[in-house]
Amino acid sequence: MLGVVKLEAKKKMAITLNSGFKMPIIGLGVWRMESQQVKDLIHNSIKIGYRHFDCAADYKNEAEVGVALKEAFTSGLVKREDLFITTKLWNSDHGHVIEACKDSLKKLQLDYLDLYLVHFPVATRHTGVGTTDSALGEDGVLDIDTTISLETTWRAMEDLVSMGLVRSIGISNYDIFLTRDCLAYSKIKPAVNQIETHPYFQRDSLIKFCQKHGVCVTAHTPLGGAAANTEWFGTVSCLDDQVLKGLAEKYKKSTAQIALRWGIQRNTVVIPKSSKLERLKENFQVFDFELSKEDMELIRSMDKKYRTNQPARFWGIDLFA
Repeated sequence: MLGVVKLEAKKKMAITLNSGFKMPIIGLGVWRMESQQVKDLIHNSIKIGYRHFDCAADYKNEAEVGVALKEAFTSGLVKREDLFITTKLWNSDHGHVIEACKDSLKKLQLDYLDLYLVHFPVATRHTGVGTTDSALGEDGVLDIDTTISLETTWRAMEDLVSMGLVRSIGISNYDIFLTRDCLAYSKIKPAVNQIETHPYFQRDSLIKFCQKHGVCVTAHTPLGGAAANTEWFGTVSCLDDQVLKGLAEKYKKSTAQIALRWGIQRNTVVIPKSSKLERLKENFQVFDFELSKEDMELIRSMDKKYRTNQPARFWGIDLFA
């Protein structure tokens, strides 16, 4: 089912994946969401209209998300079939894909995942299923496991689909070459490639390649990381740029809404995160306006090829170099 990823009209809120399933075009990322906040944030998000939640084993809050989801289902707040739940395989579990997926399902209290992603295109030393460690060697460099190929990992990901544990499978943080290889060796094509992309890091070539080959692009860090990445990585956010501020004034929207709308009009799924109720509401209110072609081009001129999510700080090695 290759071909151009379909965005179903301006006010439609879903993209049809190559697996045939629909993925809401805006979701809530739960990275760095504090455990004690999870339940209220997820329930409030559902009330606002969010139906897509982006999780990961490495975020270390799947169990709290699971409690929140179960309560939402049992209280009648939402039905399971109305939600799209994503989680991710951590680097240290590439040799234990099925066990890792089952561990995430148990923590999330779900029978199936809508989408399961390979979090990074690298296998690292196994430290126990679900522990999500990034083990370093004595030299302080990430201990990469060179015995497990990405193709081997993908074969196990495909098994999850045939087992009924996962509806769609995908990749994350893959470049053009790794995505091309995955398309070549896969029996089940990756439905999604989740990457960092925002006005300061636009990655047009990678997005064009993915969309041309029917791989939906999800934009993590769609607001350029804002305060979270400034704190962790010392990076700056595009939301302070004068171009976005000018457009925000023109459209009577916030700079975050302008950045998210830009992402949506690129046919990318956006998964902003926030722990503030007003921001959750604001980030979801992006379907009542449309950026002009000229303003889309103006934002395009902002590209600085500036990555804000920089795990090399913790790994002692830059996998994106």
